[in-house]
Amino acid sequence: MKALVTRPLQDAASLAAALSARGIEPLVEPLLTIRPVADAARRLPPLLRGAQAVLFTSVNGVRAFAAATELRELPAFAVGDATAAAARAAGFPLVMSAGGNVADLARLVIDRLQPRDGALVHAAAREVAGDLAGSLNAAGFSLRRAVLYEAVAATRLSAATAAALAERSVAFALFFSPRTAASFVRLVAAAGLAEACRGIVALALSEAVAAVLGALAWREIRVAEAPNAAALVAALDFDLADRARPGPPSAKQEAPA
Repeated sequence: MKALVTRPLQDAASLAAALSARGIEPLVEPLLTIRPVADAARRLPPLLRGAQAVLFTSVNGVRAFAAATELRELPAFAVGDATAAAARAAGFPLVMSAGGNVADLARLVIDRLQPRDGALVHAAAREVAGDLAGSLNAAGFSLRRAVLYEAVAATRLSAATAAALAERSVAFALFFSPRTAASFVRLVAAAGLAEACRGIVALALSEAVAAVLGALAWREIRVAEAPNAAALVAALDFDLADRARPGPPSAKQEAPA
């Protein structure tokens, strides 16, 4: 039994280990490659002047920020616990986690900070998901977006993944973002392998990810109960337990045919 891991290579190792521990062969297929912006170290310092906090919406944002500057004095607000852990590991002494998504992060910032105390700096990619700026601007905050890295989409499936799909040996596929899901939908169609998805359980980090995956016909789509890797693995565990249980399978969220 194989599971397709679509995360960027830097983030795939722990997930691959969790799959291996369950007797599932991980097939790592990074559909996005994370690349730092060449002039990030030059562009970041002016954005930090007078700022009261830095906001991180991904672990990649923490990595890019840490590579671009040695400054760690500002409070760090993180979208979730994994991102918060990365910020602490990078040396930020004061880190707060929203434990959810971008909307949760905005609410946390609005609850803890005051607009009059200075601007906020978002360590961001070239393309961002959600409307963090809109939510914070509406609350009176000034948000400076520091573009520190980019996520470059894959242009084709690897030979190993194409072969595994063709031979119908993939049981699960794990997706963490709408953009990754969209890349897979595009690439699997271009490879003429869309029909292979009918035998695969797609595990989606959020309803937004599931909506994009709905362009394909899957065995089923399961959505994690929380937007983090642990919850996504828990959804996989539920499916494994469901398969092992005698009798008809439990009610599931079916993808459109």
